[in-house]
Amino acid sequence: MQTVLRDAGTFLPILLQGLKFTVLVTLGSLAISTVLGLVWALMRVSGIGWLAFVAKTVVNVLRGIPILVQLFYIYFVFPEFGVALSALQASIIGLGIAYSAYHSENFRAGIEAIDHGQIEAAQSIGMGWFLMMRRVILPQAVKVILPPYGNIMIMMLKDSSQASTITVAELTLQGQILASSTFKNMTVYSMVALLYLSMSLPLIAFVSWLERRFGKGARR
Repeated sequence: MQTVLRDAGTFLPILLQGLKFTVLVTLGSLAISTVLGLVWALMRVSGIGWLAFVAKTVVNVLRGIPILVQLFYIYFVFPEFGVALSALQASIIGLGIAYSAYHSENFRAGIEAIDHGQIEAAQSIGMGWFLMMRRVILPQAVKVILPPYGNIMIMMLKDSSQASTITVAELTLQGQILASSTFKNMTVYSMVALLYLSMSLPLIAFVSWLERRFGKGARR
């Protein structure tokens, strides 16, 4: 037991360096996926046929291609078109684009859950489409969107480990390097699992709170 604790104390600073990149990839890709997802969703509900078609096509393509393949394409293929990205940049952009499809469906569901009478009322007082979305529809849709949005955050945190496949030295890759050099597989991977769990549990608790909070609000 003392040996395990000593090894854990030695490995922890190295794994925490990887944890920093895990957080960077998660937060960066979350920001990109949220913005793009909202764009796709607004295009889908815009009522303009060709915009809705473009957004639906993009979302379906992104959902149909594995995230790993998308990361490889951005990191290895884009340079052939003159777009060379670092591994960290490619990871953030790749995960952000991939998850924008899932955010899009979440946002669209939230928008379409709003009573159509709200739209008619806004239009009757002369609100334009963008003003109506900003002041009437989106503030109400947030109650529907937030709980599944939290679940997607948890998925993104775990999927940030895929950045290791294009050499980003995040938590998983640091664990692999440590395990292969020390042969302390049980200690290293147990610590990696615990570090992921330590980040996921607060998010899981937050999502549960959101579901209770907005679930009660919806029943009133």
